[in-house]
This record gives sequence, structure tokens and C-alpha cells, in this order.
Amino acid sequence: MLPETTLADVARAAGVSVSTASRALAGAAVVATATRERVRRAAVELGYEPNLAARQLVTGQGQAIALVLPDIANPFYAGVAKGMQQRVRAEGLTAVFADTDEDPRTERSVLAQMAPVAARLVLASPRLDDDAIREVAARARVVLVNREVDGLPAVTGDNADGVRQALVHLHALGHRRVGYAGGPAASWSDAARRRGLAAAPPGLEVVDLGAFRPGAGGGVQAADLALAAGVTAVLAFNDQLALGVLGRLADRGVAVPDRLSVVGFDDIPVARLLAPSLTSVAVPAGELGRTAVELLLDGERPEPGLRTLPVELQVRRSTGEPAR
Repeated sequence: MLPETTLADVARAAGVSVSTASRALAGAAVVATATRERVRRAAVELGYEPNLAARQLVTGQGQAIALVLPDIANPFYAGVAKGMQQRVRAEGLTAVFADTDEDPRTERSVLAQMAPVAARLVLASPRLDDDAIREVAARARVVLVNREVDGLPAVTGDNADGVRQALVHLHALGHRRVGYAGGPAASWSDAARRRGLAAAPPGLEVVDLGAFRPGAGGGVQAADLALAAGVTAVLAFNDQLALGVLGRLADRGVAVPDRLSVVGFDDIPVARLLAPSLTSVAVPAGELGRTAVELLLDGERPEPGLRTLPVELQVRRSTGEPAR
């Protein structure tokens, strides 16, 4: 049996380094077009057929970068994953994804399974406690998204400023009593967003409606409580929760925004397609994913600390002046 052609063989034939050959075969823009073509011709001539994911899983070389996220069905995390994959592909590496169903026990099990495959991990909104995350970071290079742990690198959107922008907008429309429908009680992002409530403009009362699981069920509870509290607007922890609120209001015949305005957070793609379209704080999900990868690739160990990306309120038809 002939020996298998390796990436090193291709690099040698093309007269480039192995890392350049890897990036060229991945289509990375950082490699000159002529070099990419030379590497591809060498690969064809040598019969090299890369299967990076399989090779990494079998050899345990740990060249993959893994993203562990709480809910792949949430379009926000899908955006983070897409941004991460684009950056990983540009480096000629492989991205691996795992969904933990927002369960700390599942998350712990997934991380144990990832250890032989990926020495570099992006943990998006992890549910584990700080000590457990530090244990993972002691075994692998880790960057956090939407979570802050002392001593580790992390990146997030400016949660507090996003809430401030939403409250300023509602106040400018004439609202004086706004309900905040929070996310899960253990959510770091929710705690960060709640800090923005302190920036409410003078004369605007914010009513804490409670903590809710994002989605239809949480939205039913939040909408009913908002109506009972007599608020004229609801600011939801995220768009998924806001969608649930809108659905419940429609079921109860409550017109939006004529009787109740609704604001979401994250600005997932469906937000602009609703009727009425959803006013939402846009968080750059793709940029979060790309930045996390760049931090992982920055030297032996990325610098600890939280990087905060700007967010921007997108005003649409779900907010208007309160009923007189």
C-alpha cells in the first residue's frame, strides 16, 4: 500500500510552509491568489484529499476550535457560530459545535468529550460556575462569549448600554412606566442587562416583571404580568422572549404598539419580518464569534479581560407613543 499523501507533502511540492498550504486549501484570503493556485495544483497532482475533521478526531492533534453554546436553535447563537466558522476557515482550521440545551450537567459532559479533540474552546453563555470554567481553562485555551470570569479573556456586546438606549427611546415616545421581562435567573447576560436599568431617564419607572425562560412559554407569563402591572411598554431580555410576548398579546387581542409597545434584544433576523416588526437592540453576533477566534489565535495565551462591542437600537413598528 502506498503511503498516504500528507499536507506536508503538498507544502513541499508547492514550495510553501505547511501552515500556508493549509490556509490556501481552505481558501483563506490572506494567501495570495497565485500561491493558492500553486498549492491546489500540487494537491491535485499528489492526490491529496484533506479531511481535517476526521484527521483531528483520529489523531487527537487538537487543531479544531470548538464552540460550545447553550441553544443552537436560538438564532443569536447561530450568528455567533457563523462568524466563528468564517474566521476559523480563513485560518485553515476546523470548527466543531456542541449544543448543551442550557443544562450545566450536559455542558460539563460535552466539555469532557471535547478535550481530546479541541485544545481551543469558545464558550458562549456557559452555565457552569466560575470555578468549573477555570478548571476547563486550566486544560485548554478558552475564550468566553457573553460571560465574564476573572482571569479569562471574554467578549460581549455592551448589554447595559443597549438597555439604556431602549429606555431612552421609550421615554422619548412618552412612556413613563415600562416593564422589564428578564431572562433566566442564572444568566450572566441578564444580570449585565439589568445593570442598564439604573440608567433609566428621570421620570421613567421600570417595573421588574421577573425572570423568564426565553420562548413562547416565558412570553405568555411575561405578557400577562405586564398587562396586570399596567405598564405601557415591555423591554424583553432577548428577541425570543419578545416573540413570545407578541404572540400572547395577539392571542389576547392587545394591539401593538397602540396599547403596549415591545422591545427585544439581539435583533435576530426574524425581528424585522414580524408584523409589526420588532424594535430591538442589535448585538453583532457574528463579530462576537470572529473576535473570540482572533483572541484564541493571539499568541500562546490571549490576554485576560472583557472586550465589549458596541450595540445599536433598531427602531421598528413595535414601539410607539403610549395610549392616552
